[in-house]
Amino acid sequence: MSTSYVHLNVENKVGYIEFYNPPHNALPAAMLARLTELIETAGRDSSIAVIVLKSGGDRTFSAGASFDELIAISNPEQGAKFFEGFANVINALRNCPKITIGRVQGKAVGGGVGLAAATDYCLATIHSEIKLSELTIGIGPFVIEPAVSRKIGLSAMSQLSLEASRFFSAQWAQEKGLYMKICPSVDDLDAEIKLLAKQLCEYNPEALQKLKETFWEGTEHWGELLQDRAAISGRLVLSDFTKTQLKKYK
Repeated sequence: MSTSYVHLNVENKVGYIEFYNPPHNALPAAMLARLTELIETAGRDSSIAVIVLKSGGDRTFSAGASFDELIAISNPEQGAKFFEGFANVINALRNCPKITIGRVQGKAVGGGVGLAAATDYCLATIHSEIKLSELTIGIGPFVIEPAVSRKIGLSAMSQLSLEASRFFSAQWAQEKGLYMKICPSVDDLDAEIKLLAKQLCEYNPEALQKLKETFWEGTEHWGELLQDRAAISGRLVLSDFTKTQLKKYK
């Protein structure tokens, strides 16, 4: 595969939302907007009972923000708008009336960790290490912090974000609550997800929707909160420190 895409496929009442952007599934603004759109579309589709969020390829679930777009940011408004893309995806997953399942087949970095944390039930492989590398380029995981802290707690979030150069194992992520189950291979992961989705599709959809609402109680302010966090990142990405660090990735 060499062409980027974001698409929705429906199979046996399960909506599979898949994104792909070589080489490491980094997410530019257009793909984030498309993800938000498809999550909202799937949430309204009465033929879909459960949603699976996945990425293409075998090695990386998502490397987070597109460095090419970070480098191109020239003012705080443009920066805030870019990071709002991640805020919008997280809030779309939060507000979606359907249960969402995260399929993390490989490493997740930065915003990729945030996407995994924003799903209702996340499964991974033994290769699904995680890292919050934002401090290494002079910003921080501000937008995704509420979603990640909600899953793994503030203490683990502090460790993950401050040890910004370190990959944490899939087992660590499972122990902290990000992953519900770790599978030995991608084939095993897909089999587990298919089984879970099938079971969920057999339940009362109204009960599932009400249960999801209870999962997310206390997050009603996230619409405003994540927008404010995006503005922080949008300012920091313009700092001399960050500009210098990003030049290394050109």
